[in-house]
Amino acid sequence: CHNMNKIIKNVRLDNFRIHDEYLLNCEKQTTLIVGENGIGKTSILEAIYILMRGKSFRAVDREILKRGADFYRVDLEYNNGEKMTAVYDGFKKTFRFKDKKSLRIPREMKYPVVLFLPEDLHLVATSPTKRRDYFDKFFAQLFENYYLSLNKYNKALKQRNELLKSEFADASALFSWNIMLAKYGTEIWNMRRKMIKEINLVFTENYRSIANIADEVRLILSDEVMDESRYLYKLEQNFERDRVVGNTSFGIHKDNYEFYFNGRLADGSASRGEVRSMILALKFIEARMMIDYLNKRPLILLDDVFSELDETRQKSLVQNFSEHQIILTSVQEVVI
Repeated sequence: CHNMNKIIKNVRLDNFRIHDEYLLNCEKQTTLIVGENGIGKTSILEAIYILMRGKSFRAVDREILKRGADFYRVDLEYNNGEKMTAVYDGFKKTFRFKDKKSLRIPREMKYPVVLFLPEDLHLVATSPTKRRDYFDKFFAQLFENYYLSLNKYNKALKQRNELLKSEFADASALFSWNIMLAKYGTEIWNMRRKMIKEINLVFTENYRSIANIADEVRLILSDEVMDESRYLYKLEQNFERDRVVGNTSFGIHKDNYEFYFNGRLADGSASRGEVRSMILALKFIEARMMIDYLNKRPLILLDDVFSELDETRQKSLVQNFSEHQIILTSVQEVVI
């Protein structure tokens, strides 16, 4: 029996989106939530995600609150008997764990999650911004300092852009923001490239195990070497241009992850099935890296992805995640 790999026992929702109250028991290694669209299946995964990661993957709290209700609450019971609660009172969300209350989940209580949404299957062809967000969420789960540096970077970027749009935009006024962007930007720049290298080491091999064909896949991110002084120089070099357009033209916020298939851009050269195999391979690598870096087996949340995959890829998904606890939603019964 696989029960030693079980992470959560049950989750209960109150006033969460369309649910008045809902209880999901996860007795088995794999829990299937079946139903028509619009009955709130994704919301159940979202509630679990909030208690494991600290915030929703798709909305802010006031959008989650059931219409007409003045609070929402989610209770999660882990398999080891520990309990965690999140309550949103219309203004702020608090987490409760072992009689302690806090506005954020303590680092040691965050739990790794591999989340698979139907839109992930369009990752190859989506915008650079969405791809950046995707990898940011993934890397932030692996490294707390990635998450913290990215937050600080984004705050400094916002300030610098506001200053560029004002009449006070001169080089000296921007200096302190440039210093901050160079500091955090360089950290993130180098971490991203290290992680992409690591993914690429096993990307093709994982892809081939699904597709059963000798194609080659990789992720490309400009691999220029970056240090703080170079980063700072680039910001200063672009000052005039930035002032004219009113925003910062160089930096990690412009990074573009690109998928390559047999040496060509995958968007346009890989078939739909090949693209899906690439994304599946990426998900398997995510789970593996979470085990390697965090020493925990992640919980797998699959939101209606079975309907988007053919039988071969469905089988691959089930086999690769057979050692994990899976909670999945589907419009029809699926065999797992």
